[in-house]
Amino acid sequence: MKAYCIGLLVLWTSLVAPVRAQHRMSMPAREPFRSIREANGKRTVIYHLYITDTVVDYTGRRRHAIAVNGSLPGPTLEFTEGDTAEVYIHNQMMMETSVHWHGLIVPNRYDGVSYLTAPPIRPMETYVAKFPLVQNGTYWYHSHTMLQEQIGLYGALIIHKGPADGPAGRMPEEVVLLSDWTDEKPYEVQRSLHYATDWYAIRKGSAQDYAAAIKAGRLHTKLVNEWKRMFPMDVSDVYYNRFLVNGQPEQQRTAYRPGEKVRLRVINGGSSTYFWLDYAGGKITIVASDGKDVVPIDVDRLIVGVSETYDVVVTIPDSGSYAFRATAEDRSGSTTLWLGQGAKKASPTLPALRYFEGMQTMNEMMKGNGDMKPMEMHMTNQTMDMNSVMYQETAGTTLNYGMLRSPERTTLPDAPTRILRFNLTGNMNRYVWTIDNKAVSETDEILIHHGENIRIILYNGTMMRHPMHLHGHFFRLLNGQGDYAPLKEVVDILPMETDTLEFAATESGDWFFHCHILYHMMSGMGRIFHYAGSPANPGLPDPAAALKKIYADDREVRPMARLGLESNGSDGEAMLADTRYRFQTEWRIGTDARKGYESESHFGRYLGKMQYWLPYVGWDFRYRRTGEKEENLFGQMDSKDHRNVFCAGVQYTLPLLLVADWRIDTKGNLRLQLGREEVSVTSRLRFSFMVNTDKEYMAGLRYIVTKYFGLSTHYDSDMGFGAGITLSY
Repeated sequence: MKAYCIGLLVLWTSLVAPVRAQHRMSMPAREPFRSIREANGKRTVIYHLYITDTVVDYTGRRRHAIAVNGSLPGPTLEFTEGDTAEVYIHNQMMMETSVHWHGLIVPNRYDGVSYLTAPPIRPMETYVAKFPLVQNGTYWYHSHTMLQEQIGLYGALIIHKGPADGPAGRMPEEVVLLSDWTDEKPYEVQRSLHYATDWYAIRKGSAQDYAAAIKAGRLHTKLVNEWKRMFPMDVSDVYYNRFLVNGQPEQQRTAYRPGEKVRLRVINGGSSTYFWLDYAGGKITIVASDGKDVVPIDVDRLIVGVSETYDVVVTIPDSGSYAFRATAEDRSGSTTLWLGQGAKKASPTLPALRYFEGMQTMNEMMKGNGDMKPMEMHMTNQTMDMNSVMYQETAGTTLNYGMLRSPERTTLPDAPTRILRFNLTGNMNRYVWTIDNKAVSETDEILIHHGENIRIILYNGTMMRHPMHLHGHFFRLLNGQGDYAPLKEVVDILPMETDTLEFAATESGDWFFHCHILYHMMSGMGRIFHYAGSPANPGLPDPAAALKKIYADDREVRPMARLGLESNGSDGEAMLADTRYRFQTEWRIGTDARKGYESESHFGRYLGKMQYWLPYVGWDFRYRRTGEKEENLFGQMDSKDHRNVFCAGVQYTLPLLLVADWRIDTKGNLRLQLGREEVSVTSRLRFSFMVNTDKEYMAGLRYIVTKYFGLSTHYDSDMGFGAGITLSY
């Protein structure tokens, strides 16, 4: 036994503990969180970050999370422009991790994207990132490994302007780090999204079912929506249990007095939530966006995209505690920072979204094949939000990108300009998000050359907004401000909008350009820019193998299953699918020998931007004891008892989301089948049916009790009537 344990220890040491790169070392004893080293008039600010598993309780349920130095979010890292940052990242978890310095201009090898710019930080290893700070502003850090950002590996990073901007000369300020929390495991969220569950809409009260459509006088709108093969719309994909400010449902800051101004450094660290910001004490003055100063703008509200940052100034108008509130765009919840002392003064609650008005607008904009109709107007820089028909806002000024203006010229160097055009694509039916209908793994890296100017023209051809983030560069957002176009590193592009951004290619290496909605990025909405002639990355000795790891994100195969247990037997299906391919098997087992059992299995590939087509091959097996034969509608005879054939066919999604299935088997028999699953009768009641030319038919109802459990009943032409339960995964 002792030898066995020693062997395990040696194996563990060989697999996990070895030094793998120049900047790795064995785990030290805990060092002070922050220290400063000065030499030759230069200052190095040193931080030690300890990443650990932890347990949190935001809803009365204990859930796994990731802590940095024991807190969620991690501690705020503060520097001064001109400092050198030296950050020791101690991974004390049993899984690999990474830290990306969002918005910072850093040497490529320290950008922190696992397998793209840096090696992953292995369990029980330490990684050191050391880089000069050549900017100032409000930024943040977060994991760029798997779905870790969703469960807590993030924190604020503030770079002050310089000695003249020291604490004595600065306006009082607060970090406002916003985030979203789900009690579900992030993997379950991602898996569920890809199988189009509407459980999140049920939880949010946003299900646009037929009963709700009739009640709202919008039955025609609902029918047109499904005729165009669209699912119910939403402005956010996920149901979140809590929205947090600095890791708490709300926070109180009582140090401020009437008349005092406060600079709020707002960071949207949410994984997929946009936040509306408003202030009960009056106007909000915007002074910076994505870390860069802008000419001050007074607004009544603004929306902050996923991963964007804004510096805003608010005034405490009188005695009292005033709400600086962040409300999720889908209105499913909010979080508040209270400023000042005394009685609380809240902002009016934002009203629920008018989803059927949004559905009507979507119907008018969308063709039946999933493409957008050509628009006479040219929408850009958030100046026209087509989803605004859903918002019931009071009068007031709302920020749009056209209002942002840099206080300094931002023109690019005189150099050749290369234009790249990207169309943001995807569909909600299978939760596929791409650029030009290709995921990251389906494209080559985009080659750019040091010294040229790159202009990117982005068109959003989807019905969701996308916060597109460029690593390692600031870009000019061309918004009508001429030489004073604002500098940003995230652009929130609305549906049907075209935005143009440009940057000087001054770096080297590989840089990620992607949607910052976590589940969109993991589905493949991104591109990799590669500088020609870049030196080898010392942390990635095998670039080809590393790139395969990057591609594995959107190639992930996800399982799904549904099992019905009813009085007439059992029926169900199981599925494995990725972005393009699907393996599916379904079965029916009767309660007696006459009903028997049967199974069909298919392997196919989705085709087209909207993936309406699914050609497939498969097999069909059946066994019963009737001694009968049956004739299909084409006059072809086959045994009703025994069938064991291979088949080939194609499925196609028709208007009203009906699925037509045409196949031929190795006996030469043809079958045409028509059916639909999940017709939303009410928010929880689902109707399904199927009929085919083999004279088989089925109709059933399922009442959704929880995400994984429902009550069901159905009639099957072979199995008869049954009632019971359905388990879903």
